[in-house]
Amino acid sequence: MQRAMTRHWDITIPESELSEQFIRASGPGGQNVNKVSTAVELRFDVRSSPSLPPSVRFRLVRLAGNRLTKDGVLVIRADRFRTQEANRSDARSRLHDLVAEACIEPKRRVKTRPTKASKERRLQSKTKRSDVKRGRGKSFADD
Repeated sequence: MQRAMTRHWDITIPESELSEQFIRASGPGGQNVNKVSTAVELRFDVRSSPSLPPSVRFRLVRLAGNRLTKDGVLVIRADRFRTQEANRSDARSRLHDLVAEACIEPKRRVKTRPTKASKERRLQSKTKRSDVKRGRGKSFADD
């Protein structure tokens, strides 16, 4: 069972919504990698999960990026460790972190206007810069 705790949500993803497949890991590891299926591919159907509120589901789909299939299934592959159990817990903790991040509502930006003094400072600096650049031009001094 996976749990994401935040201020607003207490989301629990039941085991029945998760599916795991053990596959052979890639990379170094010698004979162990070639013989034992230690890597974990954890799948979670985000789009049809009843455990997620709609707002969290929307943010999770956006956060998942390339890890989400066309059918809306989140695929997390874990092959960092040499044992199945370590990779299994790694995949589940990464899913937990993703769901927890999706629970955080982004703050809306409050529109503000620049003050009159800041507008004047900006125009003064532009004028000063313009004078500096104009001073670099060719001078036609009489010889």
